[in-house]
Amino acid sequence: MIVVIQRVAEASVKIEGKVKSEIGIGLLILVGIEEADTEEDISWLSKKIANLRIFPDENQVMNKSVMDIAGEVLLISQFTLHASTKKGNRPSYIKAARPEVAIPFYEKFIQTLESELGKPIGTGEFGADMKVALINDGPVTILIDSKDRK
Repeated sequence: MIVVIQRVAEASVKIEGKVKSEIGIGLLILVGIEEADTEEDISWLSKKIANLRIFPDENQVMNKSVMDIAGEVLLISQFTLHASTKKGNRPSYIKAARPEVAIPFYEKFIQTLESELGKPIGTGEFGADMKVALINDGPVTILIDSKDRK
């Protein structure tokens, strides 16, 4: 799994012109799921995200997690994170999991992350045409690949 984590002042996702989810201070997370992903990837990423210290403390040092600040999370599926651009100019998404694999993984990731955080999170809708808006705070943007843990 690949995630792009953005520290945000606020974020929202609209589907067909209607707000599906919106958050204030917290994390906007874009997730790409591939066929090789396992529940271990979900568990590891959920713990990593919940405890990632990228929010400022009283000395303006990034030393607090989203849990420490009681922040919110918005999780959006994005298969394009697995784009391969090595050949030609049209990206290939061959590594991205097919919907029959990716949807259950996305739903499990939502449940696991909510459990890790101890509260519900906002989400998009798998496969929908979504309009995501955000105000990146910092800016702070972090990329994590669950296959690259060492």
